[in-house]
Amino acid sequence: MLGLKASALAIIAVCLSTPLVAAPYAYISNQLSDSVSIIDTANRTVVDTVTVTGKPAGVAVAPDGKLCYISTPEGHGFAVLDTQQRRVSKTVKVSDGALGIAVSPDGKRIFVADWYNNTVAMVAAGSYDILNTVAVGQSPSGLVVSPDNRWLYVANRLSNSVSKIDLRDFSVKKTAAVGTHPFGLTIDGRGERLYVANVQSDDVTVLDAAHMQAIATVNVNMLPYAAALALNDSRLFVTNQDDGSVSVIDTASLKEIALIPVGEKPEGISTHPDDRHVYVANWFDSNVSVIDAKTLRVVDTIKTGEGSRAFGQFIATH
Repeated sequence: MLGLKASALAIIAVCLSTPLVAAPYAYISNQLSDSVSIIDTANRTVVDTVTVTGKPAGVAVAPDGKLCYISTPEGHGFAVLDTQQRRVSKTVKVSDGALGIAVSPDGKRIFVADWYNNTVAMVAAGSYDILNTVAVGQSPSGLVVSPDNRWLYVANRLSNSVSKIDLRDFSVKKTAAVGTHPFGLTIDGRGERLYVANVQSDDVTVLDAAHMQAIATVNVNMLPYAAALALNDSRLFVTNQDDGSVSVIDTASLKEIALIPVGEKPEGISTHPDDRHVYVANWFDSNVSVIDAKTLRVVDTIKTGEGSRAFGQFIATH
């Protein structure tokens, strides 16, 4: 009996000493209300709203989830959101038209695309010094870093192209033609395929990331804006702005297999670390739709702020 009690106490002690892992938070930029809504993904509710001036647009959550970088086009840079204190701890001036923003997988560098000056800046995390700037195509928007921290990819909207930047010397190595007016893009977990949402040609260009060659073009619906992968990269979800929907593409066959109605004017899209639930920011409805990637249904709708945009990786990866 004493042995059983001792075992039970030992189990309790282990449980009490093991830290509970909290569900990650989603950070939704509300461009028209100059704020960021913080969603607790455990219960899918907004737990706080933080004022972020400068018309917040792009979002990049640091890999450890402790900081969130929010691009502020009218603030000419980005705001640093301390996610634990839930306040802006710093604002960083970068350039005239800061829009797209990304953070490297190691958390050491932040990349900011300048819509007006056709450049991308590399900023040191922590010191926030601008380390380098490189010229790309016209009106750079979406940014994504390869999983191995080696390459940065940039969608150049008015040049109808994607630039591939070598992060060892911060130079453009290749540029690939894609559809008309590319905006959002994403990369698979192996760093092999890029998926580019082309706003004006209503399609997605699939690129071989190594050679920057087109593998396929997949038709979707009206004004595709951004994309996210789920279910071990087997499904691609693409927001269609003028259709109030999300297209689902099977990445093996590269065919559209479903069309899911969401809110009006869906823009930013990001996948929860569970790899199953996909969050969609709806600009006109000022809310977020949550899609179950397995059932291909909207399972929740969360009210946020006015003009929810959330362009980028807006959910912490841990």
